[in-house]
Amino acid sequence: MPGPGPGLGPRGARGFLTEDEKANMPKVTWDLIRRILSYLTPYWLQFLFVFVAILLSAVIGLYPSIITGKIVDALGSDSTTLRYLIQLILLAFATLTVSQVIGVLESYINAWISQRIIFDMKNQMFDHLQHMPHAFFTGEKQGDIITRMNTDISGVSTVISSTLSNIVSNVATVVTTLVALFTMSWRLAIIGILVIPLLILPSRVVGRTRFQLLTESQAKNDEMNQLINETLSVSGSLLVKLFTREKQEYDKFVSVNEEATQIAMKEQRSGQWFRVIMGMFTQVGPLLIYFAGGLFIIRGLDPTLKIGTITATVALVNRLYRPVESLLNIQVDFTRSLALFTRIFDYFDMVNPIVNPKNGYKPDVENLDISYFHVSFSYDAEKPLLTDINFTVPHGQMYAIVGPSGSGKSTVVNLLPRLYDVNGGIVRIGKYDVRTLDLEYLRDCIGMVTQETYLFNGTIRQNLLYAREDATQEEIENACKIASIHDFIVSQPNGYDTEVGNRGLKLSGGEKQRISIARVILKNPKILILDEATSALDSISENAIQDALDHLMEGRTSIVIAHRLSTILKADRILVVNGGVIAEEGTHEELLAKGGIYKELYETQFRLVLDMESGKKDVETQVSTEKD
Repeated sequence: MPGPGPGLGPRGARGFLTEDEKANMPKVTWDLIRRILSYLTPYWLQFLFVFVAILLSAVIGLYPSIITGKIVDALGSDSTTLRYLIQLILLAFATLTVSQVIGVLESYINAWISQRIIFDMKNQMFDHLQHMPHAFFTGEKQGDIITRMNTDISGVSTVISSTLSNIVSNVATVVTTLVALFTMSWRLAIIGILVIPLLILPSRVVGRTRFQLLTESQAKNDEMNQLINETLSVSGSLLVKLFTREKQEYDKFVSVNEEATQIAMKEQRSGQWFRVIMGMFTQVGPLLIYFAGGLFIIRGLDPTLKIGTITATVALVNRLYRPVESLLNIQVDFTRSLALFTRIFDYFDMVNPIVNPKNGYKPDVENLDISYFHVSFSYDAEKPLLTDINFTVPHGQMYAIVGPSGSGKSTVVNLLPRLYDVNGGIVRIGKYDVRTLDLEYLRDCIGMVTQETYLFNGTIRQNLLYAREDATQEEIENACKIASIHDFIVSQPNGYDTEVGNRGLKLSGGEKQRISIARVILKNPKILILDEATSALDSISENAIQDALDHLMEGRTSIVIAHRLSTILKADRILVVNGGVIAEEGTHEELLAKGGIYKELYETQFRLVLDMESGKKDVETQVSTEKD
């Protein structure tokens, strides 16, 4: 008889809820159940086949045990022929084979259903997350997003193919087995049922003890791993050496290691006693059934009872142990399944405040002004960032935005393509509130180069075509020539098919930024936003590309967040953001004459950069002269 009860290691843990799981048990509602079922209903026909297959497998699975009993009776009968014995053996083999084949088909279809549901949910989640606002990605941890997309949704496969099917299979097995037991001998059936707790209850008591020890052991192992990671990392080991803390860290490790070892030994001892106890009860159960059956035959209490029936009863009672034990854990499985779906639905239920208006406008924005009217915005309601932003950028002009760090310069320009929506006021292009424009059309009209350049893991060509999938090779090369990156690309062995690596790590900062500028040039937008687009370039690269940017901005409405004086001086007008408002506005000379915030920024930031650039040029000139 197989030993039932919690297995060693993870299986034992599945039978119990952790303290965190108990504290965060999801609330079971009909809306939640209906929502889960909505993912299952498209595959109701396949589920029906699975359930029918499970029922057939449960019924057919009875016959090997019943036939075994008949074989035992046949061996004890003088009238039994070899032909009859062979027929019974072949029949037992046939039922076993059919049961296994049905089980394989059921598993295949079950796996197909679960994978299709995962396919549907991942598509839905990816589409949902793609349209979430920029604030979602700045607020959520990337690891959490990946966990919901992969681990959590993939876990649905276990719920469908394991938890749900196991519940149905276990119920079918228990019901059909009980019917067979009571049909053969109701007296032995009752005794067999009374024997089951002798095996299941001890296993659950010992299993809970082992689960608690495993939890403690895991906590100590986590503590040990943390200590190892901190002290044996490059930075950690250097700190230990510099402060000569080797002895203290060693003593700390020995202490944690000793505690972990003691807990592990307790867990192993409990496992050994568990196997001893279960081995005893495993033998006691069948002995009680054999004793009761023998007593009934000897005393004549059941004239119809045969030895084969007793043998079949023992086999069928064995068949009940694992399904009954599994059904006792149904609350745990059900709770964890609901918790998994709840975590997934939490993401689905996140409301996207930036919605695409129905029948949004698609005006020609080329000759329209950009206006901010009494715009306010905050990431945190208690800490307003922008309180009353007012300015207008006439079409075809370039405005520069400057201000102290953290003043909200990037936030101001992010409101234009609706990466965020205003809390108050209006951002307009011409007479149109940007919130009334078709969102895809609005963003197609805007080209944006950010300070932190991002490239996808692929080729240079693929990253450039992200701007326009139908761009020709000639257009790609022209854009790269304007961005002063074409010569570098063609000098590579694979040219435009050169791999850039993860996040473009195979390229320098300047090369990445010039590719991103070429990408915007290829897009050919009506409105330009440059967030210090030349910050990652050296002076030579910057000079090479500045003319390209000037050419790109010519005739286009442009807003530039600038930290370099050379960029600011080319602006038609300069806006100084400070204290949540446009504190100052004017040309470079006008703002210096005011002697306000801009002059302070000029003296502390822009002038310093200008002097550094001037000094760098002097050095380059001197080196060049010496070479001559």
